[in-house]
Amino acid sequence: MKHILIVVDIQKDFVDGALGTSEAVAMVDNAAKKISEFEGEIFVTFDTHFENYMQTAEGAKLPVPHCIKDTDGWQLDEKIAKALENKEYTKIEKLTFGSTELPEIIEKSVGKTEFDITLIGLCTDICVVSNALILKANFPEKEIYVDAACCAGVTVETHNAAITTMKMCQINIIGE
Repeated sequence: MKHILIVVDIQKDFVDGALGTSEAVAMVDNAAKKISEFEGEIFVTFDTHFENYMQTAEGAKLPVPHCIKDTDGWQLDEKIAKALENKEYTKIEKLTFGSTELPEIIEKSVGKTEFDITLIGLCTDICVVSNALILKANFPEKEIYVDAACCAGVTVETHNAAITTMKMCQINIIGE
């Protein structure tokens, strides 16, 4: 059995930058520990925007420039980068909440091997839930987990709502 860890957007802008929260700062140590102790294949997503962000559909609804490619805020949180330092991982730049490429990349990587998937990251209520649902839709018979202790939402309420939504969609929630 192959174990896969998806580290979703634990970038500086979501931790303590443009869209950071105290909950995001608080979960980083848990996430770094999970990464350090994880034995399996790791995929790391990067929310990726460009200088024209404010002219995009997302920018119109969330008018806070963030995760502009190659800026400091686009980089991984320092503790997360350190946890990944001696690990091999696949970097995935995604231009929207959920990566539609992620299932294909995982499928190519695992071949015919049985696998499960665990997601951690930011924000529970936007990118984590989006990626979890995309993965569940593509791999309905696989066990998919979200470690709630290694996630944070925009607010505590929306984090909890996303956790409830994922439970309803048969995604296993651990670390509550």
